[in-house]
Amino acid sequence: MSQTTLLEEVVQWSKDTCRLEVKSVLPKLISMHYKTESWEEHIHVLKVITDMFLPHLSLSELEDECFSKVLPKVGKMFNTLMEEITNQVGGLSIQNTEIHSFLRNILQVMVQVLEVLSGCVRHVCSFEEAPALDSIRSLPSCILKVLRNTFHHCKESGEVYCGRLSLVGDLLQGLFKEAYSLQKGLMELMDRISPENTASEDDVSDIITVIHSLLDICSVISNLDIALHANTWKFIIKQCVKYGSLVEERLRHGDITSCLCDDLLASFHSCLELAEQISQAGPQQVAHSPEYKLFQKTTKMCRFFANTLVHYIKEFKAFLSKSCGRFHQLYLQIVSKFPPSLCSPVLPSPLSEELNGAALVPMDALLSQLLPLRPFVESVLNPSQQLSPETELPHCLLLVSVMGQFPSHPEEALRLWCDGSHFPEDTPRLPLFRALFQSFRRCCTERRVPVLLPGVMMKGQAQGNVTLHHHVCVMLCARVASLPPEHFPLLERSLLEAVLQPDTQTALLATDVWCFMARYGTAELCLHHGLLTAQLVKSCGGACYQLSHLSLLLRRMVFLMTPEHQMELVERFPPSQDDNLPVWCHILLRALSHDARQQVEADIITLTDTTVTNWQKAGCKLGQLDKVNKALLSLLMVVRGVSPEAECGSSALTIISQLWVAMCPRQVQSHPRIQCTLKLLLSMSAILVKSFDPHVICQALVCVGAMVSEKCPDDLLLAALEFLASLGKVFIPHDSQSQVFPRLSALFGVLLAERSWLINQHALEAFAHFAEVTNHEEVISQSLSSEDTKNKVVNFLSKTINAQETAETRLERLRLEMPVLERHIIILETNEETAAEVSAASADDDQSTADTEPCPKRARQETSVEEYSRYLQTAESSLRALQTLVEGRATDTPVPTPHWVTSRLQELQTLITHISTANPPNH
Repeated sequence: MSQTTLLEEVVQWSKDTCRLEVKSVLPKLISMHYKTESWEEHIHVLKVITDMFLPHLSLSELEDECFSKVLPKVGKMFNTLMEEITNQVGGLSIQNTEIHSFLRNILQVMVQVLEVLSGCVRHVCSFEEAPALDSIRSLPSCILKVLRNTFHHCKESGEVYCGRLSLVGDLLQGLFKEAYSLQKGLMELMDRISPENTASEDDVSDIITVIHSLLDICSVISNLDIALHANTWKFIIKQCVKYGSLVEERLRHGDITSCLCDDLLASFHSCLELAEQISQAGPQQVAHSPEYKLFQKTTKMCRFFANTLVHYIKEFKAFLSKSCGRFHQLYLQIVSKFPPSLCSPVLPSPLSEELNGAALVPMDALLSQLLPLRPFVESVLNPSQQLSPETELPHCLLLVSVMGQFPSHPEEALRLWCDGSHFPEDTPRLPLFRALFQSFRRCCTERRVPVLLPGVMMKGQAQGNVTLHHHVCVMLCARVASLPPEHFPLLERSLLEAVLQPDTQTALLATDVWCFMARYGTAELCLHHGLLTAQLVKSCGGACYQLSHLSLLLRRMVFLMTPEHQMELVERFPPSQDDNLPVWCHILLRALSHDARQQVEADIITLTDTTVTNWQKAGCKLGQLDKVNKALLSLLMVVRGVSPEAECGSSALTIISQLWVAMCPRQVQSHPRIQCTLKLLLSMSAILVKSFDPHVICQALVCVGAMVSEKCPDDLLLAALEFLASLGKVFIPHDSQSQVFPRLSALFGVLLAERSWLINQHALEAFAHFAEVTNHEEVISQSLSSEDTKNKVVNFLSKTINAQETAETRLERLRLEMPVLERHIIILETNEETAAEVSAASADDDQSTADTEPCPKRARQETSVEEYSRYLQTAESSLRALQTLVEGRATDTPVPTPHWVTSRLQELQTLITHISTANPPNH
């Protein structure tokens, strides 16, 4: 009987005949299936096999009698059909009816192949008993290959058919629907299969193949159908968990999590784009926007992918060490698109809340699963990682969130995060506290904006927004309060490192946390830290950012000490000793108890008086002025804390008056040490100004005038402005006004015209303060000689804002300033390192010299030209001050100038003549 005759006869058979003849006829039909070359005949034979004979095979017979023999040919035939489309599609047009008809026939055959495979799946599912994998082994693999080719063809149809899609669009739509139905049926079939502990190696391989094939399909269908995409992922994760221990070592965990991350980010970015489109219509139109329903669907997908990823990590965290870096980046990428991040979009509240629930909330659950994993810790705390500016803040918030989750994790996780790496073979990782301070330091733009975060809920108070500094400080202090004792050494080291780095606000954060630790702990701990800080302050060689930060810490520590411990601080660093003055010049004396304060004030006054007296007796040498300035800096702290009428205030007034008389304007211009003295005198004089004689005020104005006429440091000008502002409280006698007023108004005029915004702003504030309290209104009008200056003052007093930056412009300016600030910090750190290296090398050289040579006698110094100039300027300054005093007394009554003044002047004149004749100038 020929093949055609057999086929024609078989299609006429009843079910009973088919059941009786299945064993003899099915092999002949399968042979016919392999020998026929026509696609239509292939499909015809397949339908006869699957529709008429397949139902009469038992479940155990399906694989050996049918699937293993029929399905491989089906897969090859489907590939051939795809190749034919690729080869012939170039000639497709409405005019070329032959190619048009040929391609449509191919697509119809492809649809029929899918229908045949769906019939196979339905038949297997019709059995009451769950099938075993070995009874259908060939079916899933064939279906998955066909599905992947089908979905890929549908996805690329726009490019494949190049504008001629309408000619075959109906068939492509039918092809996709049939593939959708086939995949759904296959997943239902695979769900019925139960895992067995005794599963064979082939069974495990089949399951792995199914999972990985569907994973590949996921990457194809991600943009084709949302529901199919989601259901495919559900099935993949379900199968992974279902076969757990059987497949966990062979799954492509990295590919699975990478695809999940990609799909999560894709849906998240789609949500953002839709939300921005909807928000452009206005907040009132959100619910009515045509894109809103699509936005809701997309947020559901986003939530699904996020929760699915968390679930997968929970089940297979032991196998995800290589993916932890990707999870870290995913966290940063998502958090960076939410407030307070500077690159987050501004969205209406309803959209923001939905997106928050879909993407941001699951990130907490993600972090909770990842927190105990060592590879994730190593990724987050990697000291050499490079973050983009957009992810610096999310990284900082990630570290804060990690601290917040410690109570719900075992002690081992806390050690993993807090201890850092110890051994060379370990992957480098920073201790958590050090990493947090470094991350906070890098969030410079966010701190300057400043960004705001939700504050801690307080009982009876509404929740408010707080700065990043406040937020990090509260979370750090909360963690310090519950930190086990063994972690305190690393915490203290991290705090000290943060205090000693150049960024002031980071140092302030560390100071806040340190003071909390000192206050929360015992009084002895506070004393220990206070003494340690005082010793570090004392060890700082000169003005540097480390000294500034340490002195701030010390100043606040003293407030937290008990009176007994304050007295111990006084005893350990007695102010009566010159080398301890660097400690006391940074401590606010009002922080001390009554007894400690009295002792410190008395010791500083005595030491300063002795230092100044000795300096004057030694001839007011420039080389000894540093010692005087050190004493004056401590005296300034005393002056700031006492009233002028007190005994200490009176003593300080005497010392300051003596020094003003010795100041020479010309020397101030040329010697930085004298400029430092002038700055300290101005700061103290601003406090005691009401007690000064007019000639001292005049001398101060002369010195300031000499400095303003030259380029001088900003800190000196700021001290001068503080002094000028204080003069508003002083009534200048009539006989001194001619000397004081012109100088005062001239100084205000020059400083108000200063181009530096910092000096100009302080000049406006100083002038406003002076004008508010002064009785000498003529100084005000004389200071405003320029129309431009007058307008600036008027605008300042009326609080007029000439130009105000938009938020976008300000943010852009802050970003542009960042590289400048970073370079400045690098320079500070580099200079410190260089100075330390030079100091160490110098010490080594000195030591080697000391070991090999006796100490040489000091060679006699030749008198320099500068010394002549300095002594002459001192003499001239004293004589001019004496002239001012004599001229002032000549107009006063009834106290005349003392008679001995004339004789002393004659003696001085004789001395000057003697010096001139003894040392004639060289020509």
